[in-house]
Amino acid sequence: MEILRMKTILAIARKEWNNYFSSPQALIFIGVFLAASLLVFFWVETFFARGVAEMRPLFRWMPLLLIFLVAALTMRQWSEEQRSGSLEMLLTLPVPAGQLVAGKFLAVMGLVALALALTLPLTLTVALLGNLDWGPVIGGYIAALLMASAYAAIGLFVSSRTDNQIVALILTALVGGAFYLIGSPLVVDFVSGSTAEFFRALGTGSRFESIERGVIDLRDLIYYVTLALVFLTLNAWSLDRKRWSAGPRSAEYRRAAHLTSGLVALNLIAVNAWMGPLQALRADLTAQREFSLSAATLNLLADLQEPLLIRAYISEKTHPLLAPLTPRVRDLLQEYQIAGRGRVTAEVVDPITDPNLEAEAARTYGIQPTPVQVAGRYEASIINTYFDILVRYGDQSTVLNFRDLIEVEQRRDGTVDVRLRNLEYDLTRAIKKVTSGFRGVESVFAALQQPARLTILVTRQTLPEAFKDVPALMEKVAQELQQKSGGKFEYKVVDPDQPNVTFTRQILAERYGLRPTPVSLFGLESFYLNMLLEIDDKTQPIYPEGEFTESSIRTALESALKRNVGGFLNVIGLWTPPAPPSMFGAPNPNPWQLIREQLSREYTVRDVDLSTGQVPPDVNALLVIGPRNLDDKARYAIDQYLMQGGAVVIAGGNYALMLGFGSPILEPVQSGLAEMLAHYGVRLGSGLVMDPQNEPFPVEVNRNIGGLIVREIQAVNYPFFVDVRPNGMDRASPIVSRLPAVTMNFVSPIEVDEQKNANRKVTLLLRSTDQSWVRNNTNVQPDFQTYPEFGFPVEGERKSRNLAVAIQGSFESFFKGKPSPLQATPTPAPTPAPGATPEPTPTPAPVRPVGATIEQSPDTARLVVIGSADFLNDALLNLSAQLGQQRYLNNLQFMQNVADWTVEELDLLDIRTRGTVTRALRPLTEGERRAWEIANYAVVVAALFAIGLIWQLRQRAEPPMQLAPATVPIRAGDVRAPQKEGR
Repeated sequence: MEILRMKTILAIARKEWNNYFSSPQALIFIGVFLAASLLVFFWVETFFARGVAEMRPLFRWMPLLLIFLVAALTMRQWSEEQRSGSLEMLLTLPVPAGQLVAGKFLAVMGLVALALALTLPLTLTVALLGNLDWGPVIGGYIAALLMASAYAAIGLFVSSRTDNQIVALILTALVGGAFYLIGSPLVVDFVSGSTAEFFRALGTGSRFESIERGVIDLRDLIYYVTLALVFLTLNAWSLDRKRWSAGPRSAEYRRAAHLTSGLVALNLIAVNAWMGPLQALRADLTAQREFSLSAATLNLLADLQEPLLIRAYISEKTHPLLAPLTPRVRDLLQEYQIAGRGRVTAEVVDPITDPNLEAEAARTYGIQPTPVQVAGRYEASIINTYFDILVRYGDQSTVLNFRDLIEVEQRRDGTVDVRLRNLEYDLTRAIKKVTSGFRGVESVFAALQQPARLTILVTRQTLPEAFKDVPALMEKVAQELQQKSGGKFEYKVVDPDQPNVTFTRQILAERYGLRPTPVSLFGLESFYLNMLLEIDDKTQPIYPEGEFTESSIRTALESALKRNVGGFLNVIGLWTPPAPPSMFGAPNPNPWQLIREQLSREYTVRDVDLSTGQVPPDVNALLVIGPRNLDDKARYAIDQYLMQGGAVVIAGGNYALMLGFGSPILEPVQSGLAEMLAHYGVRLGSGLVMDPQNEPFPVEVNRNIGGLIVREIQAVNYPFFVDVRPNGMDRASPIVSRLPAVTMNFVSPIEVDEQKNANRKVTLLLRSTDQSWVRNNTNVQPDFQTYPEFGFPVEGERKSRNLAVAIQGSFESFFKGKPSPLQATPTPAPTPAPGATPEPTPTPAPVRPVGATIEQSPDTARLVVIGSADFLNDALLNLSAQLGQQRYLNNLQFMQNVADWTVEELDLLDIRTRGTVTRALRPLTEGERRAWEIANYAVVVAALFAIGLIWQLRQRAEPPMQLAPATVPIRAGDVRAPQKEGR
């Protein structure tokens, strides 16, 4: 029976397909749909100008495009049957109305599926031009089919109610448009709160927004399926009632049919109401799971010891572009609460409705409303709206304000896209920040798997008088830490000059690189006054900063413990060159603000002064951007920080960008680090790397128009802006494993000494293509008349160059066997005037002894060298933002990942890269862009032509239907002799 029903349905669908393809009607409808899709993709959404490898520009328009396609395909289904009178014949067949409706529905959906399938060449184009995420694409096509099924059911029902195809087309478009508009900003903007959310739940377009992002919510799929079933039920009821008579004998059947159809429709609607609160029934189809809680978030919530409060202050009456974001914030907060297993309280409140809550938010947490402009139908008005999130843990709290949460992108048509930047990352980072601030040294010891061991090295016989009290201070701090540790901290005092000790002078020098400090410049005696901290087989020398006080010793010890344990807010020491003065003498703004802001979101960023010869002990990683003319003390500070097992990042090449009122110029710079880096096994080569794979740059170009030279600004391929794609990255490194691209501006090549780094782990993070070359000329203005291909001559050997490297292992100090730059001749005290009473000189606290140079680092030391500082320059990043939208974020993301790797904080790296990387297109010339666009149009035309031809050939190949011969017998009495004329 089921097979027979299926054969009937397929026979009806086959009949409809034959009717469609017997004329060009179906091909015309599908062709118009495909042409509109391609025009929207390439022209309205400006695919090549956006430069992002994604299909969202097409799926964003799919709810509207499918309305008109389905309306055109369904308008004749029942209307033509009624007009021609064939409907009466169909209704007399022994086929239920439901099977007739199913056959028509299957025929329409087959044509829709064909139309969507013909957009696949466009998807393949995007995949060939960039790193396309296939998950959202597959989900988008599945959801588009389900949404089309709802439109098809609407169209079939409308078609069954009229015998005029044009009327059916218009009514279907109006009904489908009404379901789309009810959830669109055109309607939702006039309401707010729960009413707005209800309208968005009814809209076919608003339901498609999460699918467009790559999240398949079962509630959205059920909505489309139930909407289709409701109208298919109404369609079957509409056909069946045409069979009914008005007599009393069929009254009971009519009532049952009315009741059954009504109950089916109501139950289908009730399914949506029942599934509304079920928010966990969704699938994240994105490759990096961008919309699912990560393992790092789940682990962080599982380690909470105190109650955590996440409170979103969001106004019910807000800007229309912010209103759609409120349900997403509420959903994610609920996921945090569920994952917290009773330790997390998440809530969304409207402070405007509660004056006490608003006063608390302003007074305690500094939360203020943000004024935004709302354009109404007749006038524009200013409203004060809240869009902030408070995260509180114990006595620690932090606030994510409007600018922390929202990302705005300007579109080519003048409108803007407003979206949440990366809500999970922002929330998890805030939670980690407050939990880190709440944790004391006791939490450090609780996190230790094995006890930490501190060794205080003191040679008491040769210790200068100025440091006699320092060992006692060290022991006092160690005793206090031991009392708080719960058995997780041990210490001992060792004199290397005593016999039978573990740490002799020879072991300290050979194994740990610790040399004794000379007592005087010309004496032979030396002494030790050092601390060695051992945690999990890792030994780290500890030096207090500045004076030897109890506070400085405690800070140095606690910082070392936190640095090794993790889970605490790390400190990034940042050094940037002083900004050059402007033409009026005032200092120019610092050109490294964007990277500072990026790092400040997760770390405490602190400016360091390398001229003191020492890096503060609480710094977890040292970042030197654009080094210039560094002296011995600065080199010594960097070297000794690395020797202590620290992490150093050097970002700078042999040239620096100078921006003025005219064209940019490059000037050679002396970093002061070249010799020291060469000692470590890394050398910056001369010149700048140029690559045919590059990011465009707006430059002045001379164009000859009829003999007249015109200077104009054009975005041209610029080989100085090397575009590094995944094939130029070490994908095994967590620094670049998820990055789609990084642009290295004005970058110098890097050479790695394999012999010096034989026992270290070397990672070649970024490399240029094998067609790149090196240019030693600092002229950055392209000349396309002389060199039409690149604007610059191709010089020297073309091969791949290293642009960024990371090295981990044991390093030998650059100052090994050299006097410490910190040694200086003491300045004599001023001689008092004759007869004057000399002022008493206060006794200073003993300062760190000079000359205690560490000659060998532990194998935990990390060094990252990047051949450019300008890839972080604010001016170039802003320029990239103007040309390529969010592409500049990749550079900031790369540097953030480097910082994570140096401090070994990789838990948030996965969350951040999931939400902020941009899947950029590979560089294309104007001719290549035009060729790809024309190719897509040509493929669509060829496909439609091929489909029509194949169908015609198939119909011609079918054998013609033979009429059966007459079988009516002729009786003998019916045959008469012919009559004669006349008489």
